[in-house]
Amino acid sequence: MRKEDKGAIIAHLGELMQQYPHFYLVDVEGMNAEVTSALRRKCFQSNIKMVVVKNTLLHKALEAAEVDFSALYDVLKGSTAVLFTEVANQPAKMLKEIKSKKVEKPALKAAYAEEGMYVGAEQLDALVGIKSKNEVIAEIVALLQSPAKNVLSALQSGQNTIHGVLKTLGEKAE
Repeated sequence: MRKEDKGAIIAHLGELMQQYPHFYLVDVEGMNAEVTSALRRKCFQSNIKMVVVKNTLLHKALEAAEVDFSALYDVLKGSTAVLFTEVANQPAKMLKEIKSKKVEKPALKAAYAEEGMYVGAEQLDALVGIKSKNEVIAEIVALLQSPAKNVLSALQSGQNTIHGVLKTLGEKAE
């Protein structure tokens, strides 16, 4: 590979790291074409950009980034795919679903999600538990709405009770 090509790949990886706030490093060593195609299809359906790249080029792209990714350097062995995503837990959910089918690969090597480093396959459950921005906003809205709903419900039931009492009193007076 020519030096210019390597420089272009490193620059492209740098652009992807700036464009996407989260990325996962996944072990794809020994995967056959069928499993790889299925993984690419799942990534496309989940709005995840998958890039298979040489570890040395990825290492140089990580070094050139503004963030200190030195904790991820040790996992750059074997065949590595990088999954770039807008939603922090989306690739983790996809990998967990694949693992539920008793498939050994792809396996999580490391991830950079919500400005934190997660190294090792055992971090998959922690990554699945990360809530996306939209999920957090939905929870906050639900929490803010519940007291208002309780007040409205109490007022409406009180209105029916008062109306029932007045109607009963009105009927007795006759």
